[in-house]
Amino acid sequence: FHNDNSIGALLDIPGLLIASPSRGDDAVGMLRTCAELAAAHGMVCVFLEPIALYMQKDLYEPGDDGWQFGYPAPSDAVRFGEARVYHAADDDHLTLVSFANGVPMSLRARRQLADAGIRARVVDLRWLSPLPWAQLHQHARATGRVLVVDECRHQGGGPSAHIVAELLAEDPSLRLARVTSRDTFIPLGPAADQVLLSVDDIVAASQRLVSREPS
Repeated sequence: FHNDNSIGALLDIPGLLIASPSRGDDAVGMLRTCAELAAAHGMVCVFLEPIALYMQKDLYEPGDDGWQFGYPAPSDAVRFGEARVYHAADDDHLTLVSFANGVPMSLRARRQLADAGIRARVVDLRWLSPLPWAQLHQHARATGRVLVVDECRHQGGGPSAHIVAELLAEDPSLRLARVTSRDTFIPLGPAADQVLLSVDDIVAASQRLVSREPS
């Protein structure tokens, strides 16, 4: 998907399965799962590919190959509705929740936060409809703070507002926030960086959330 596209219209369709991988091996496994569910159960699936990741091989530094993965074996698939969790530890201060291009961005932000003494785990949703609610609740409770990182527009774009609302309804003691791209069309060239979500935005929002006193 393109950042200029709202996926809110897709999220509003009951029964629609929406898959959005953040890495190549997951893309293969999730597409296989979608094909199986469509053939075996007649499920209608939408597969959202983040164009920003088409040519991305590195994660932290040029040449590190940190976002390059081997091709899965023919029998491998990704379990339907299962999120992927990175770097979970018992002493984490924060849970970062994201999908697609937001996942490597969140991992880069996590590294910067660690340098500032803030420990975070990253939850890659992988499936946007239905969402992996059991894992979301589990990792929200584990840290008590959740930042939902959504590269779509702030209003009516991705799933972040829904996630925050549901987590808060389940546990009002949680400290929750979301960080998104701006509510605007995406300009061409370097001007796009002024409105699209950035790693710096994620770091700043994380620091604000961790420093916020419980209500």
